[in-house]
Amino acid sequence: MCGIAGIIGRIDETNRVALERMNDAMVHRGPDANGIWCSAPDSRGWGALLAHRRLAILDLSPAGVQPMIDPVTGHVITFNGEIYNYLDLRRRLEGEGQQFQSSGDTAVMLRALGLHGPGAVSWLRGMFAFACWDQKQRRLLLARDHLGIKPLYVARSSDPESGWSVAFASELRALLASGLLGKPQLDPQAAASCAWNGFVVGPTTAVRGVELLWPGQLIEFDGAGKEIRNEDFWRIPAAAPAPVMNENELSAILEEGLRLHLASDVPLAVFLSGGVDSSAMANLAQRAARSPIHTFTLAFEEQELNEGPIARQISAAIGTEHHEVVLTEGQFVANLDAALDSLDQPTFDGLNAYFMSRAIRDAGFTVAISGTGGDELFGGYPTFRDLPVLQRWLGRAGFVPRGLQVAAARLATWPLRRSGQSVPPQTRWAKLPDMVSRGDDLVALYQLASALFLPDWQQELLAPGYADVLADGLPAAMRQRLATETSGRTPLSAISVLEQRLFLGERLLRDNDVASMAASLEQRVPLVDHVLFEALDRLPDETRYQPLGRKALLRRIGLRGLDPELFDRPKSGFVLPFDRWIRQGLRGVMDQTMRDPQAIAPCGLDPAAVVRLWQTFLDGGSGFYWSRVWSVYVFIRWCHRNRVFR
Repeated sequence: MCGIAGIIGRIDETNRVALERMNDAMVHRGPDANGIWCSAPDSRGWGALLAHRRLAILDLSPAGVQPMIDPVTGHVITFNGEIYNYLDLRRRLEGEGQQFQSSGDTAVMLRALGLHGPGAVSWLRGMFAFACWDQKQRRLLLARDHLGIKPLYVARSSDPESGWSVAFASELRALLASGLLGKPQLDPQAAASCAWNGFVVGPTTAVRGVELLWPGQLIEFDGAGKEIRNEDFWRIPAAAPAPVMNENELSAILEEGLRLHLASDVPLAVFLSGGVDSSAMANLAQRAARSPIHTFTLAFEEQELNEGPIARQISAAIGTEHHEVVLTEGQFVANLDAALDSLDQPTFDGLNAYFMSRAIRDAGFTVAISGTGGDELFGGYPTFRDLPVLQRWLGRAGFVPRGLQVAAARLATWPLRRSGQSVPPQTRWAKLPDMVSRGDDLVALYQLASALFLPDWQQELLAPGYADVLADGLPAAMRQRLATETSGRTPLSAISVLEQRLFLGERLLRDNDVASMAASLEQRVPLVDHVLFEALDRLPDETRYQPLGRKALLRRIGLRGLDPELFDRPKSGFVLPFDRWIRQGLRGVMDQTMRDPQAIAPCGLDPAAVVRLWQTFLDGGSGFYWSRVWSVYVFIRWCHRNRVFR
């Protein structure tokens, strides 16, 4: 887990300084070492400049330092992530007569790319984002892992006289720090996405002209920065393969994946929230380890959200060495600026991972395993139950014209619109008319169900024209990809893909990456693994999801030897007590921002609408979960902190 950056452009002092600024902006991603490498210039004086920030996990010796030059092929790589099957790849290459000086994964993947070209990317199992320069052909290959665990941002110059054509980095803020983008502008799609989703959905970013590589995508540029290859080396198929997998085979794949994720030359810990996903990871890790593993839980004084007691019971049952970190409201408020500054893009999530990561790192650990991804794979969210039910009811009422169905939904929700609040309730029930009108389109239905605000209210909240730049809250490219990847699937399988791509891929993974890296901690997610995904995709829905919400299959595999009663309780997410804290310790600082027109307007929001929203929340208006005001506040703060405006 590291930070990477690079430029295709003139090999001169201007670009070297820009690259150094990018590298310095990511010191938190790699405090152990840093390096910069420049290619030989071509006849025009152009070439590739690569930078790397190292968080040493495997091969702690100088042989693992990057950018790394392969002594056989001459290829140069800057790489962020972990390749979990690198020992198998090493044996494969040794069978071809290759030898290695480094014991780590970087040298193996570099040799594979140098000998076998871009096709070798599909051999990799892990989390990765990298740039590999072919010195002979003068080509730069960029790639991002199958499911998007590691981010990779790319900017392209529109000015042929600028002296650079392509710049990339592990963080958007590193590109901003480079100075290459001039005066950065807010992308209207980002403002609209934050109003709908609470975060920025790719491939667009908060900054106009900067894109996020798709999961499973590779791009190749020539020495002038001209794109010569752009393809998906892996995609989610439009229809699930024939169900030929059985539970024993799946169990072996999951246990093998977990074992691969334990490889580390530095101390390793496990997040333990007390839920099924994290408990399964801790249990499987302990069964595979030779000594007690270390587990960590974030606890609160607010007992209704405190999972500390149940986590202690589960830890005792598994046999881990347990650590409990209590986060008080005072500590949260005192460290809020640092936590919010860790966010690379606007998002209303991620701070829980920040405080947990900081505690684990302070305890002396460099790697932590998380149970992120279980709900998406095994059907743990309410969407798996609610959306198919709504579609079935609409199907049964198919004899009623859709217009009459919508009218009936409006009549049923009329009391909500007549509530007398300055801003009407923004609940899922209030969205019913919109959901009925789009009930035949599962992507639209999913997006409406998860939207922070009703579409009509987004028109009021956003600057004129901003609410119309997305399709169902999504960039057009993402909307089309999701439609393709779900077109031939059952409703449950399609919802799993939507959760995988959006909630997990565009929110949780990105938030966890920047939050953990802000603490110089590598977070590994064994349940986010394309090999595991492909295996689960071959199971029938009944085996994989039923009974809905229970994640019974994961329980059977991951919780062996544990008392089932430990987990027979209502599902609760790993969340901070935001509602109470916003009304108390955070109220002053948020009130100042949410009532300041000069702070709000440059961010593409309507100041009067923001004030109404904030006041309705403070007044205890119905249908106002804390995330609705928090997402607006964080978005405004991010824009000002990074000087990105409309």
